[in-house]
Formats: sequence, C-alpha cells, structure tokens
Amino acid sequence: MPTYQEIVELEQQYLLNTYARYPVAFDRGKGVYLYAVDGKRYLDFLSGLAVNSLGYSHPRIVKAIREQSARLIHLSNLFYNEYQGQLAEKLCRKSGLDRAFFTNSGTEAIEGALKLVRAAGHATSGPNKTMIVALENSFHGRTMGALALTAQPKYRQGFDPMLEGVRFVPRNDVAALQAAMDENVCGIVLEPIQGEGGIYETTPDFLQACRRFADQRQAALVFDEIQCGMGRTGKLFAFEHFGVAPDVVCIAKPMAAGFPMGAFLSKESFAQFITPGRHGTTFGGGPLACRVALEYLAIIEEENLLERVQRVGAYLSQKLQELVEKFAIAKEARGVGMIQALQLTVPGKPILAGAMADGLLFNITQDTVLRLLPPFLIEEKHVDSAVRILKRHLAAAQKAARQANVATA
Repeated sequence: MPTYQEIVELEQQYLLNTYARYPVAFDRGKGVYLYAVDGKRYLDFLSGLAVNSLGYSHPRIVKAIREQSARLIHLSNLFYNEYQGQLAEKLCRKSGLDRAFFTNSGTEAIEGALKLVRAAGHATSGPNKTMIVALENSFHGRTMGALALTAQPKYRQGFDPMLEGVRFVPRNDVAALQAAMDENVCGIVLEPIQGEGGIYETTPDFLQACRRFADQRQAALVFDEIQCGMGRTGKLFAFEHFGVAPDVVCIAKPMAAGFPMGAFLSKESFAQFITPGRHGTTFGGGPLACRVALEYLAIIEEENLLERVQRVGAYLSQKLQELVEKFAIAKEARGVGMIQALQLTVPGKPILAGAMADGLLFNITQDTVLRLLPPFLIEEKHVDSAVRILKRHLAAAQKAARQANVATA
C-alpha cells in the first residue's frame, strides 16, 4: 500500500490539474464510514457527491458485482442483454414515463435529453423550434451542451462560445418564465432542487406553471434529478414531492450504487422522435451496470430505506435548524431528506477543514454553503455525531469572525 505522500506526488505529476483535492486518500469503506490509508475513520456526509447512497461494501451490491462480473461485464448495444429491459420497465413503471435510455453519467443523460427535445421540436414545428429555457443558478454538467444550460459563470468562463439557443430565468419567477416562453421554445430544463447551486427548491406553483406553459407551447418539461433523485428526498423521484410530472427526467449518481450509470426517461410523445441511428452509447446500459441498478432498487424497497430517509432526514433538518438558532453565522437550513444545506454568513472552508480533522466529511458549495449528502443508511446517532462536530467548528468560526470585526472596527 503506497503512503499518502506517494499517492499525492504521483497524481500531481501525471493527472490533469482539475481537482482541488482534500488532504486525504481513502483505502476502503464500510457502511457509513470511510477509512484513510493511515487507518483514520471518517463519518461520511458526502456519499461521493450523492452517489454512495447505500454507503460502502453493501453485501448485496458486492454479491451482485461478483456474480455478474464472472458472467458478463460488457456487451455491445448491437445485442440484447438480460437486464436492460428489466431495469427500463422498473424505472418507467415507477416514474410513470414510457421509455428509458441508459448512459454512463448524469451529464450524458442531459446531453441525450437535449437531443431528444430538439428532435421533437424539429419534427413537430420545424427548424426554428430549438430554444431551451433553463434557470439561473443552475448546474447540469460539464460537457458543452450541459454547460450551456449551467447559469454559473465560474463553470462557463473560458469555454465560450456556448451552445446557442438557451435563455435563463430566475428560479420561482413565474412572470419571467412566461415572458421567456415563445413559440420557439422546445424545452424547459431545471433541477427541482438545485444541488451545486446551494440546495434551493423550486416551488410547486412554479413547477405547475412550467407544466402549463410547456403544454401550451408543445415543449418538453425536463427535470434534472441527477443529484436530488433516486431516493435522496425520501421519494424515489424528487418530482413526487411537487405534484408535477415531467415529460423527461434525467437520473444518475446513486442508481448503480457507485458503479457509473445514468439514464433519461421520457414520455412516448417525445421518445418517438429518437429512432435507430440518431443516438447511442458504447458502454451505457451494460449488463453489469443494469444488474447492479436493479439490485439497488430492490434494496431501497426491501430495506424500506425511503422511510428511513424521510425519518432521519427530518431529524437532520431539526438539528440543522437548532444550529441556525444557536449561531449567528448560521443563516439558514435548507433541504429535505438526505439533501440538505447549512447557509453561512462566512466562508465555510475553515469549518470544513476542522470537521475533517475530527473525522466528518461533507463539502462546500457557493463558498458559504455546507452541503450534506449522507448515505441513506445513517441513523439519528450519526446525525448527533456530525452535529457535535459542526457545533465545535461553528463556534470557532463565529469567534474568529467576531474578532476580525473588532480588529477592523
């Protein structure tokens, strides 16, 4: 086993310099804990950025991977495999949608959905029906099409020109949405809960307006549930909380329990415009990925994990609200289930660093938002442990902020 320093030096020499890594290297995981190469244990409230919803080394996932990898890992989509149809049927039945396309990631699901809604626009109304309406503060991925829908300059800077034909409106602003919806709009694309943007929910009224305007303009309503979907809110699909059904939903992150996989699901009225040869993938929907995804869905159901997400998520919400009431630098608690945030009035990096030193993992988004995306397996005792650590470092950060204010007064 290489040392932490050997791992760091090798990466720094040969990897593209894209990641601002945290100062730890992990060797293994078990349940809701990760273990560093030096043996230190960390309570994980990040889940690989909403991926490891079943934690680590879940015995049923390990068994499925072992069995299937001994039989068949990859198969070209020129051929049928045993599990792709089974998984498509299960996802379509649970979502109320009609067709599935499997990808390797969330951003690929977004790219496929973009092609789908543009194909539908061309087919139904001609070449001018290409406009996409998206939301300010959004994040949909890092490929060029997904990036064009991402209304955060820090992700777009230096990669212009973007894909044309995207206009942005403020989240929950029905009037601005209505003004953007002309006859050339072929799709509305949004996150029901903005993840990278800081855990901000759209309102049911706004989503109902999206549904209404999309219908009026014969446009597709596309939900990006890559981070907030597949159980993270306490419902399998986040849109179930809002009472508004999309025409297309993009999913990924936890759907194969850590194995790379994504998908978009579509109503037949839009899916019909993607015919053989118009879209495809080499690796998407392989037998190993699909079997693991089926096992993930079975575990969610048979272990009643959505109930736990709701119950423990409500407890986490309560404890975060108590931090807001206790600390002046804690401005707001947001979120639902296992997608939650604590908004600060100061930068969050010192709190993150202190928490990691005490064995707690989460991350910072938008500089001042503590983003908490724990595995679905956490219990109230894990919340209590995390909150004790947060209290200690919020207190230190608040003291430092007061001292800084006194020094500059």
